[in-house]
Amino acid sequence: MHTLETCFNSFKQSITDYNLPKCFTFPFCYEPHPLCLLAAEELQNQLSNHQLLQQEFEQSGKMFGVLLVKSANGDIGYLKAFSGKLRIYDEKLAFVPPIVNIDNQSDYFLGENLIINQLNDKIETLVANPKIDEYQQVLNLIFDQQNAQLDQHRNQMTLNRQTRKAKRSQVRDNLADDDLAECLKLLAKESVHDKNQLRDLKHYWADLIDDAQKKLLLLTDEITLIQNKRKRLSTRLQTKIFKQYRLLNSSGIEEDLVELFKSAPYPIPPAGTGDCAAPKLLQYAFQHNLKPLAMAEFWWGQAPKSEIRQHKKFYGACSGKCQPILTHMLEGMAIDDNPLLVNPAQGKELKIVYQDDDIVVVDKPCEFLSVPGKNIKDSVYLRIKKLFPQASGSLIVHRLDMSTSGLMVLALTKRSQKNLQQQFINRTIKKRYVALLEGEIEKKLMEGQGEINLPLRGDFYDRPRQLVCYEHGKHAKTQWQVIDVINGKTKLYLYPETGRTHQLRIHCAHFYGLNMPILGDDLYGNGSVDSHSSNKKTQRLHLHAQKLTLSHPVTKEIMTFEVDADF
Repeated sequence: MHTLETCFNSFKQSITDYNLPKCFTFPFCYEPHPLCLLAAEELQNQLSNHQLLQQEFEQSGKMFGVLLVKSANGDIGYLKAFSGKLRIYDEKLAFVPPIVNIDNQSDYFLGENLIINQLNDKIETLVANPKIDEYQQVLNLIFDQQNAQLDQHRNQMTLNRQTRKAKRSQVRDNLADDDLAECLKLLAKESVHDKNQLRDLKHYWADLIDDAQKKLLLLTDEITLIQNKRKRLSTRLQTKIFKQYRLLNSSGIEEDLVELFKSAPYPIPPAGTGDCAAPKLLQYAFQHNLKPLAMAEFWWGQAPKSEIRQHKKFYGACSGKCQPILTHMLEGMAIDDNPLLVNPAQGKELKIVYQDDDIVVVDKPCEFLSVPGKNIKDSVYLRIKKLFPQASGSLIVHRLDMSTSGLMVLALTKRSQKNLQQQFINRTIKKRYVALLEGEIEKKLMEGQGEINLPLRGDFYDRPRQLVCYEHGKHAKTQWQVIDVINGKTKLYLYPETGRTHQLRIHCAHFYGLNMPILGDDLYGNGSVDSHSSNKKTQRLHLHAQKLTLSHPVTKEIMTFEVDADF
């Protein structure tokens, strides 16, 4: 049983020199408050000294969170939580409890879950029936034989048609009217005969296929029926579970997950919703009359295979699972401004490197949108549109990430746009980026070059982050070449052969890439906080599109543009 005494943590050192936050953390994008950093450090020390947990995190890491709180009598302390479940749980670590403990649910959950497990066992038994594979192989064989015979007959029909065409040409020159009519009639009958044979062959094979499919469906239909029943029961049970998650806010208003997600872009809550660290922390605080002051979440341990998570790095809450929840839970509280609504390009100059009547090449600053965003409109597109109001077409033929600086080419005419787009499609436009990594890559890579192939797709639950996904990801290929090591950081050239979102950032940071994030990467690296320099901020993402080679869309002249990075 968790009580206020067991979950409320006092700081181990004096915090009299720290200022309390004026507003609560904007949970989706933030710099951790110094007291949250201190609380996280104390938790990380506990995790480091817990041998059994360390073994678990070597296999798979987890997100942890700390919530700075003020008690009713004015004491300042913090709460601790983890996302999901821990295989090994130690009550001495005093994590806040889950919002709903499924293991202790009433009989309705256990009963329905038992039925679902029984259906799973039945499906597994039915799927293992060797007759299914046998009948499927027979059906595949019939399809192959049908296709072969129909193709053979169609080829013969083509030859017969050519022969008849030659005969018609010949008899028209050599036969009298009556004989000609009779010959043409016979040739027409041959054509009809070929078509009738094709029809009869189709009917013959259709009957064989129908018989084979019926035998297979006798087995698979039962599986489908049970699967549909399992899906209905699972959906009903999941809805019941989601309704158990009754989440509080500072006004004491409760809403369950089903209600909270009704107006969300995806109204069905994802699996694991409500078990993230942030909702657990806030729920416990509201239940125990603790005032939330600030929060921070960090990753601890081995990164997953698909996501890029850095050990000890702080992350914002995921939008897919937590945005509907936290919008409700933080309602009525004073929250920090959303930094994503501030125009980062304000006051920055967009330098023109080259221009003529057909194209313009610019040097885009870092933290500058290529095209208008959802909340911020200032962008390369709008700046160029104002400078060249006579331009036709949509101008944009490729993009750079907002945080990436460097060369972009824009088309001032429809003709140029079409040509440049085709060059990008054909991958004849050559791009070279320069990047500075957070540290030194492995020694075996230090003096070399190579190729990275990691397919990418968007993170459905945490936009705009991308995932490595071999099942659904799009092909992404990058060539790399080490230039130098400067003050313990690796400088290198990157040559993307595809243009996926965040491709270079992920290919550098991922374990199966260079395993070293780009300096200043706030999504896949340590962002703007350098843990080794007393929270000193780096100025930018150290990634720059340095060189661009293309064929002029009108003159066909090969043109190369090069602008060095400012780092």
